[in-house]
Amino acid sequence: IRSGHPQGLDESMKAIVQERYGSPGNLELRDVDTPVVGDDEILVRVRAASIHPDVWHVVAGRPYVLRLMGAGVFKPRIPIPGTDMAGIVESVGQSVTRFRPGDPVFGETIVAQQWIHGGAFAEYVSVHQDLLALKPDNVTFEQAASVPTSGFIALQNLRGVSQWSGKKVLINGAGGGVGALALQILKAHGAHATAVDSTGKSGMLRSLGADEVVDYTREDFTRRGIRYDLILDVTGNYPFYACRRAL
Repeated sequence: IRSGHPQGLDESMKAIVQERYGSPGNLELRDVDTPVVGDDEILVRVRAASIHPDVWHVVAGRPYVLRLMGAGVFKPRIPIPGTDMAGIVESVGQSVTRFRPGDPVFGETIVAQQWIHGGAFAEYVSVHQDLLALKPDNVTFEQAASVPTSGFIALQNLRGVSQWSGKKVLINGAGGGVGALALQILKAHGAHATAVDSTGKSGMLRSLGADEVVDYTREDFTRRGIRYDLILDVTGNYPFYACRRAL
């Protein structure tokens, strides 16, 4: 079956639904219609879906400008939250050539940098084929679901990453989703990486390959007297003139 509901698939599914902006208390588990795939779309049986700050912003409806950017002015235009997920291809549209039923996939359910709900917090989600990739066998569904948005932001800000081979780089906020991936990408390309985050994340950052770890609760990296070829400032908790001292 290449479009519509696959044979034997229920026409309803469980999903997290939001009818108004606000706290997570507004989210409800409900029965809704299972998506029908378009010609270029894939129906994915969701095995894992992740939460990141952009998902929270749309759930909360703040900042308010995002409502004018497509999320919906008075309530979420798309009622099912979530954008990053991993799962199994259930069925494919007539024009899909890259995937087939049974393939393990991961990716985003919306075009990057759109501030809207993406329908990932459900048993099934319909996704354009260009937004998905095959999941590597050595990565779990949970790991894969945590990568898309954070990985896109990391790669977008590390264009020409090979140029940092042998260079000194610092990642401020290295223990978050974007920072942890950026750290691994930079180390894979031969950079000397200093990771900045809180005390409890020091061990994790060293396990990811950080050459040096700075605990921001005890030390200000901008006043260490050390200069870096690149500073990736994920958290933005220092003014630019302060970071410039270390650049």
